[in-house]
Amino acid sequence: MILILAAALLASASPADEHAHGHGPQLGKVTFQTSCNAQAASLTQLGLAWLHSFEYQRAERSFAEAAAADPSCGIAHWGAAMSYYHPLWAAPTPDEFQKGASALAKARSAGARSQRESDYIAALGAFYDAAGSHGERVLAYEKAMDRLQRSYPGDSEAAIFHALSLIAAGTIDKDPAYTRERRAGEILNAALKRQPDHPGVAHYLIHSFDYPALADLALPAARRYAGIAPDSAHAQHMPSHIFTRLGLWDEAIASNRAAEAAAKAWAKASGMSGAWDQQLHAMDYLTYAYLQSGRDAEAETVLRELTAIARANPTPTTAYAVTSIPARMLLERRRWEEAATFEMPARLGGLEALSRHKWAEANLRFANAVGAARMGDTARAKAAVARLGEIEASVVVPPGEYDWRKQVAIQRQVAEGWLAYAEGRKDDAVRVMRAAADLDDATEKHPVTPGSILPAREQLGELLVELGEGKEALAAFEASLKRAPKRLAGLYGAGRAARLAGDAAQARRYFAELVEVTKAADGNRAEVKEARAFRAQTAGR
Repeated sequence: MILILAAALLASASPADEHAHGHGPQLGKVTFQTSCNAQAASLTQLGLAWLHSFEYQRAERSFAEAAAADPSCGIAHWGAAMSYYHPLWAAPTPDEFQKGASALAKARSAGARSQRESDYIAALGAFYDAAGSHGERVLAYEKAMDRLQRSYPGDSEAAIFHALSLIAAGTIDKDPAYTRERRAGEILNAALKRQPDHPGVAHYLIHSFDYPALADLALPAARRYAGIAPDSAHAQHMPSHIFTRLGLWDEAIASNRAAEAAAKAWAKASGMSGAWDQQLHAMDYLTYAYLQSGRDAEAETVLRELTAIARANPTPTTAYAVTSIPARMLLERRRWEEAATFEMPARLGGLEALSRHKWAEANLRFANAVGAARMGDTARAKAAVARLGEIEASVVVPPGEYDWRKQVAIQRQVAEGWLAYAEGRKDDAVRVMRAAADLDDATEKHPVTPGSILPAREQLGELLVELGEGKEALAAFEASLKRAPKRLAGLYGAGRAARLAGDAAQARRYFAELVEVTKAADGNRAEVKEARAFRAQTAGR
C-alpha cells in the first residue's frame, strides 16, 4: 500500500518549476527551520537543496556563504561538513575527510541556538568522530540519525536524512533482502505525502530501489525527479539509473543528454579546467543506452567526443568512464580484432584519473582478452588474461568500500572462459564461465556504471550456444535478462538459443522484442538485421 501511494503521489504532484518564480536555481522545495539570521537561513536552505541532489561543491559554497553571513550559525558549518560526506559515492578522500571534520569542529565552536540544531551537529559527529573503518562510521551515523528522527518525529529533514543514511548503510552490510533500503522507502513515502516537491524524497527513492529486484518501484520517482530539480545536473542523470535497470532506452538517452548538457554548463560556469566527471558519467550511460537500442552511429559520436577530452577531474567516475566507453563500443558490437589490439588513445592515456585508480585498466585488458580469444589468438589472450590477474592482485579494497577487485576477478574469469574455449578445453570453459556468472550474480554493480561491459551470465549463454547447448543457453540468457532487461545481446542470444533448442515460439518472442527495442536502430548491427528478417519470415505463425 505504501509503495502504491508513492507512485500515485509522484505521478500527480505539480512540477516544482511551477512554484519557483524567483531568480534562484530551481531545485525543488526544502523547508528547514534554523535560528540563524534571515540571510544565513536562506543560504542554508539553498545549500540543503543542492545537498539533496548531491551537488556537493555548490552545497558547500552556499553553506560557507551562510556561515559568513552569520558567524554564529553553527548549522551552516554542519551543512559544510555534510558536503564532504557523500554517503552513496566513494568514501571521502583524506583531504575531504579533514575538511569535513574541520567544518564540524567549527559548528561545535559556533554553537547552536536550539537543542535540535545541536542534535544535528552531534549526529554527524558519529561519522567524523567514530574510530574504525569508513564502513563502521557509516553504520554509526545511521544509528545516530535513527535516534535523531525518533527525537523529532515531526522534522521531515531528520526523516529524509535518516532514510539516506539507511541506504548508505545498506551498501555496507549488503543484505540480500534489502531490509534497510525498504525501510528507507517507507520513510520517504511518508515524507512524500507532506512534501511532494522535495528533491531528496524523489532522489533517495531512486537510490532506495536501484536494484534489479526493486527498480520498478522507483519508476514514478525517476520520471518525477528531473522536473523537481531542473537546475541540478545530477537530477537530470539520476533517473536514468532506473530507466537503465528497466531497459527503457529512450528515456535513458533523454535523461543523459540533459545531464551531459547540464554538466558541461556547470563546468564552464565554475571555470573548471577540463571536463567534470559527471559529464563523463552521463556519457557512459548514454553510450550504453545507444548500444542497447542499436543506435551505433550516435554511440560513435559520444566516443569521438570522449577522445577529444584531454583533462578531467581525477575521480573513480572519470577513470571508469574513459575505459568503459571504448571497451563497450568494441565488445558490444563484436569487433573482436579491434578489441584484441585496442589501447587507450594518447590524449586519454595521460589522464590523472587512471594513475589514481588502477583497477580501471581492467576494462581495457578485458576487451583485449575477450577480443583475442574470440578470434582465436590464444597467445594475445593469455597475455591479456595474465595482466588482468596482475591488476586483480594489486587492487587493495579498504574496509567498507566498493570491491573493485571482485569486479576485475569476474572479468578475468570470463576472459579465461573464452580462452579455454579457444584452446579446445570446452569443459574448463563452461566451468570457469559458470563460476564467473555465479560471482557476478552475487555482486551488485557500482553506481558509477550503467552495467557490466559484458554480463557474465550472458557470456555463459553465448558460450553454450557455441557448444550447441540451446536449452541451457536459453536458461542462462533468461536469467541474465532478469538482471539486465532488454539488453540487445541478451535478447539476441535468447532468440538464437531458443531457435537452437527447437522452441520456435520463444525464438519469435525474443526476436520480436529485439525488433521493438531497436526500432530506432541505424540498421548496421547484424543482430538487428537477423532479428528483423526472422520476424518477417515467421510473421503469422
